[in-house]
Amino acid sequence: MKNILITATFFFTLMLFNTPINANNIAIDPTNIFPKVKLETSMGIIIVELDRVKAPITVNNFLTYVITGEYNNTIFHRIIENFIVQGGGYDADFTPKKRNVDISNESGNGLKNVIGTLAMARGNSPHTANRQFFFNIHDNANLDSGRHWGYAVFGAIIEGEKVLEAMSQVTTDYNEKMSWEDVPLKPIMLIKATLLSAE
Repeated sequence: MKNILITATFFFTLMLFNTPINANNIAIDPTNIFPKVKLETSMGIIIVELDRVKAPITVNNFLTYVITGEYNNTIFHRIIENFIVQGGGYDADFTPKKRNVDISNESGNGLKNVIGTLAMARGNSPHTANRQFFFNIHDNANLDSGRHWGYAVFGAIIEGEKVLEAMSQVTTDYNEKMSWEDVPLKPIMLIKATLLSAE
């Protein structure tokens, strides 16, 4: 049993150091296989549990933004009822936040885009996920991988489901400044993201 734990620790540490983000990775709790993050939003608190077994690159990427405070005071800029709640990329003035390098797409990891899961947003190219993420507020099988690349799920909500549900129902409209549809009329802030201590 001891040898198994040592091997697992080595594996996750190795994955951490090989993740193409930045040197701050060394501080991201590498032996915690299922880290939890508290998201303090303007509508309430959400806690997510991340899956480093199935999505080590994506989890390490997300945690890098968390521990450096890069998600603090950002907005949920795209909300589509019965689809997704997306955020992590812009401040309240819609100014893009600093980006690290794009990461590899882990959408073939077996985790599905079902209601309550957390996944990475990306561009049309498969390996362009960076800092924006979204919650699935519906079972979105069309976002899963198959013959084409999907959207990588890397965690799920474990507390605050009612908060997420309320967020998904806010009034949205076309934003002329950004030329975007589905923007909340009243900004929903991600005030602070915190990596919780391992249990």
